[in-house]
Amino acid sequence: METDKYSKAISNHPFKLTDKEVAEKTAGIIAEKFNENNNQKVYKKLYGCIDLTTLNTTDTKESVWKFTEQVNTFDGTNPEVDNVAAICVYPNFVEIVKEALTANVKIACVSGGFPSSQTFTEVKVAETALAIADGADEIDIVFNVGLFLEEYYEELCEEISEIKEACRNAPLKVILETGALKTAEKIHKASILSLYSGADFLKTSTGKGYPGATPEAVYVMCQAIKSYYFKTKRMIGIKASGGVATVEDAVKYYTIVKDVLGEEWCNKNHFRIGASRLSDVLLSKI
Repeated sequence: METDKYSKAISNHPFKLTDKEVAEKTAGIIAEKFNENNNQKVYKKLYGCIDLTTLNTTDTKESVWKFTEQVNTFDGTNPEVDNVAAICVYPNFVEIVKEALTANVKIACVSGGFPSSQTFTEVKVAETALAIADGADEIDIVFNVGLFLEEYYEELCEEISEIKEACRNAPLKVILETGALKTAEKIHKASILSLYSGADFLKTSTGKGYPGATPEAVYVMCQAIKSYYFKTKRMIGIKASGGVATVEDAVKYYTIVKDVLGEEWCNKNHFRIGASRLSDVLLSKI
């Protein structure tokens, strides 16, 4: 069960909104601000914030190599559009991407028993360390929802901290799996515990088995990041992923981040979109 240290961390960042109030506030932001962000300038910025993702059972060395070549080919073709922020793959393909990649793009890697997080902490730490050794620039892990639901906060937070240490200097993105957490209260609490444990980014979803990103979840996560920033001055990033396939979706998430956190968050260092299909759709709009 929870211990005082972790209860205090949560109580330092109170969140009072109900699910209904979150939905109303999110809808209000989108209704009021969406149109001002729905333009070519934002589309171009969004393209440079994509973590281009291939996380399939059918991934092969050849398919991942070709996937990377597509990113290489785009590099420098449009002076007004930055290449994607990162290529995101399973740990066993990091070496392939490292070998094939010529573009100035980060290598992101899912780790830590993705997508369920249901394995030994030692395995998660080892997998992360191996991915870093092979050349991963960023690590995406899944928040241990099982430990969270039983309120084993100490075990949960120590696990994240150990994985963060294995990242060395690489940013750690913690995937909350918001579709499994369901309520705004739980999403906010999970956000605070992740930040307390050393997360550099909060990420919504794996896109595997549970509902993906929602505007409401991103709004709640942004509120946690905002509260944490006020107390620590640490700018934590946010990543929307899982089912983000349309330009409209991407602009909605951008609009929420810009409204709650501010323009200074709206760049690839602090805002990402995890997607496999969005890049082509965005390019067709640009």
